[in-house]
Amino acid sequence: MTLEYVPLLKVQRGLYNLPRGIERFREYIQTMTGGGDELKLPLVAMNPMGKDHLPPFLDHLLAIDADDVGARALADASSALAEEPGDYRACLVVSDDLKGGWTNRYASEFSYRFEQRAMYRRAWLPAILWTSDTYDVALVREEVLQCVYRAVHVQRHGAARTLREMLTQENYAMRGARSTAPRLEEDDLAYTREVLREYMSATDHATLIAALFGDAAARELGYQPLGLSPRAGLALAAAGL
Repeated sequence: MTLEYVPLLKVQRGLYNLPRGIERFREYIQTMTGGGDELKLPLVAMNPMGKDHLPPFLDHLLAIDADDVGARALADASSALAEEPGDYRACLVVSDDLKGGWTNRYASEFSYRFEQRAMYRRAWLPAILWTSDTYDVALVREEVLQCVYRAVHVQRHGAARTLREMLTQENYAMRGARSTAPRLEEDDLAYTREVLREYMSATDHATLIAALFGDAAARELGYQPLGLSPRAGLALAAAGL
């Protein structure tokens, strides 16, 4: 697998220097498409109308050299995955789940983890950083590596459809990135494993969201809760199912 890192944080930061309004939106579209019909840069998850919290968030990422962190993580992944097929470009994209009116974190994160085939076809691996989270060097590195290993798993096995397939995919991505979060206490982990046992073949969106992200996410989207802690299913994946 050949991996190229494309630094885009300064590009995103530059867009927020423009006044919030139609001028910034037009420049965002021009930057993303190059004026054509195809996607030039994978900034779809970015909020072009982001408010005043976006510049400080990006300034922090630039201060910790997040693009350099991503490039070094990609170089490590490239060596480890040299025998895998494919040529991809990776980057960091900021998604505004904190104050972005059109971004629900759970729905957007579900799509990010399990519905990226359109990006893969364009040879892009955009690793998303969420404005409601706080990032250090280690977490940026993990996000980039998870993004790469997730694509490898999809390339090998196809898109995950059932809950079991999704948990298996995320376990592979987290192991590749050496991630240990999210985590649950042992008793909660055992409880989650038992609850989800009967839902492993589920493919409906409502069950998948509730299983992966927990009761709060389910209620926020109008779905039936399953009696689970926040990110319980993902914690189960991190623990190894």
